Amino acid sequence: MTATSLRLVAHGHTAALRRARFGGLADSLDEGGLRAALAQARAGSDRRGHLGVHDACLSSPAAAARQTAEAFGLTPTIEAALADCDYDSWTGRSFEEIAAQQPQALHEWLSAPNSVPHGGESVTAVRDRVGRWLDGQRGRGQRIIAITHPLVIRVAVVHALDLPMAAYRQVDVEPLAIVRLTSQGARWQLRLSAPRAG
Repeated sequence: MTATSLRLVAHGHTAALRRARFGGLADSLDEGGLRAALAQARAGSDRRGHLGVHDACLSSPAAAARQTAEAFGLTPTIEAALADCDYDSWTGRSFEEIAAQQPQALHEWLSAPNSVPHGGESVTAVRDRVGRWLDGQRGRGQRIIAITHPLVIRVAVVHALDLPMAAYRQVDVEPLAIVRLTSQGARWQLRLSAPRAG
């Protein structure tokens, strides 16, 4: 069976991310986020593209993910399964604001992955959505680049490695981070590798 290679890439900085706000579909890369994505793309241009050869480039529907792909010189296909969590009534609001106005609701959301105090999607529901998509990619023999959100990558790692749901809180994903998963069909493996020399 041919191996599947999946590179999950976190989109660049947005104003919402820098200000610890719950983001939405319309959030765009801020000036610093765009500069960083372009710089990362330039730095990898001598290595056949820093993301390597690929058969498909997919992106969350969010503007920031699409803009990150474009900054890397990629033309993504939108994949709904890679969308960020639906924060519903919290979209656009800051952690600080929610902590002041709805402290118990924020505590519930941070401590219980099944909770939906904002009325949108639970973290567990995001993991289930992303997990179904990941399971569908195993054994397809494709090299896929997927530009998405930090939370999506965190729950993807939890699902891929069959970790307890609570472990997602211990996975930090910075803007423009790249996580590589590979599969021969039965399960996913997390692959950490050094950058190739020019």
